[in-house]
Amino acid sequence: MFTLIRPALSLLLLMTLLTGVAYPLLVTGVAQVAFPDQANGSLIHDADGKVRGSRLIAQDFTGDGWFHPRPSAGAFATVASGASNFSPSNPALATRVIDDAHKLQVSGQGPVPLALLTTSGSGLDPHLPPAAIAYQLARVAAARNVPVSTLQQLLDDNTEQPLVGPPVVNVLALNMALEKI
Repeated sequence: MFTLIRPALSLLLLMTLLTGVAYPLLVTGVAQVAFPDQANGSLIHDADGKVRGSRLIAQDFTGDGWFHPRPSAGAFATVASGASNFSPSNPALATRVIDDAHKLQVSGQGPVPLALLTTSGSGLDPHLPPAAIAYQLARVAAARNVPVSTLQQLLDDNTEQPLVGPPVVNVLALNMALEKI
C-alpha cells in the first residue's frame, strides 16, 4: 500500500510546486520585465503622486462638471464586473435605457449616443467614443464656466487611436486633464 501512496504524494507535491509556485513566479517575473506598467495595474497618478485610478478600469464620475463614463452593470465594482446579461428583449433593459436617455437628453443635440446608455461586456470599460464625449461638452462647459472650444481641444488631445478599432477616449485621463483647467 505504501508503495502506491508514496509516488502519488510525491507527484502531488511536485506538481503543486511546479504549477502553484514555480509557474506563477515565472509568469509574474516575465510580466514585470516585459510589461511593467500593465503588470502593476496601469495606475494613473496625479501631480502629487497619489493614485487616482487605473487606465484599464472605469470609475464613476458624478456631477455636471465631469465627463461621465458609460454605465456599469456592477456599479463600477471590480469584484462584480460583468454585463447585466439582459437580452435586448428584456423589459428591464429597455426601461433602464429609456430612463437614462431621458436623464441625459440635451435639447438641440439629437439623440443620446448609445455608448452613454449601454454597458460594456465587462461593465468596467474605461473608454468612450469621441462622439459620446462630444455630446457631454456643453454640459461640462456650462458647469465649469469654460468655453466649449477649450473642452473640444481637450477632447482632441485625449483621443487615442488604438492599433485596431475606432478612436477612443479614456474618461479618467480626460477628467484628470479637465481638473487642470
